[in-house]
Amino acid sequence: MELGPHVSAVVTGGASGLGEATARRLASHGVRVALFDIDRDRGERIAADIGGLFCPVDVSDMGSVAAGLAQARAAHGQERILVNCAGVGGGARTASRDRETGEARLYPMANFERIIDINLLGTFRCITSSAAGMLALEPDAEGERGVIVNTASIAAKEGQIGQVAYAASKAGIVGLTLNVARDLASEGIRVNTILPGLFDTPLLGRTPEAVRQSLASQVPFPKRLGRVDEFAQLAETMITCGYFNGEHVRLDGAIRMQPR
Repeated sequence: MELGPHVSAVVTGGASGLGEATARRLASHGVRVALFDIDRDRGERIAADIGGLFCPVDVSDMGSVAAGLAQARAAHGQERILVNCAGVGGGARTASRDRETGEARLYPMANFERIIDINLLGTFRCITSSAAGMLALEPDAEGERGVIVNTASIAAKEGQIGQVAYAASKAGIVGLTLNVARDLASEGIRVNTILPGLFDTPLLGRTPEAVRQSLASQVPFPKRLGRVDEFAQLAETMITCGYFNGEHVRLDGAIRMQPR
């Protein structure tokens, strides 16, 4: 797909980190970008900075997703690009013991359900809603109507201790990629997924510097955290390379995560 002002895009989680970098990169090519996020203050500032549109959207709510898409399409027309970056973390072991009493504790199911609902179901809510709109678009010269890029994680392959819900949610995104690409292939809509490794995002930015340095040292090469624009660069490649379809790709400096 050729980028330019004739194309509109929706980026979920667009108010920070990987989503923000992707929104900025698309906007730099003239694409009309709508940012979906729950952080209104930051989202509106970024949208104003890139000449885009902020839509307050909670991806765990189908009505909120529908309202955001209606707002984005009223301003920019039907999106040809969807990039799913919205997501959350939160860790706990499957079962554990209280250190003082030895009493067994179960995983807090409300936490598991929340992570699955936002990361996995939220991604699919946006996929199916956006793809349904893309069906009405006229295909380009290559027969293409749209492109969808999802965000998983290397935790989908090597979830660490305490990451069971997060790893399951991201593995689900990897698992649906080829299926959704096959479902939408006859309509000229491509679907791919990025599995980022250790990236320098606001979430990681809240950790102590010593921890950040320790994490960076585990990356074989280059020995640093990933830069958010490197994620955006790969997202752009997935969007613009017409033969890129049905694939999930690691972006991690060759790291393979250990149990802890």
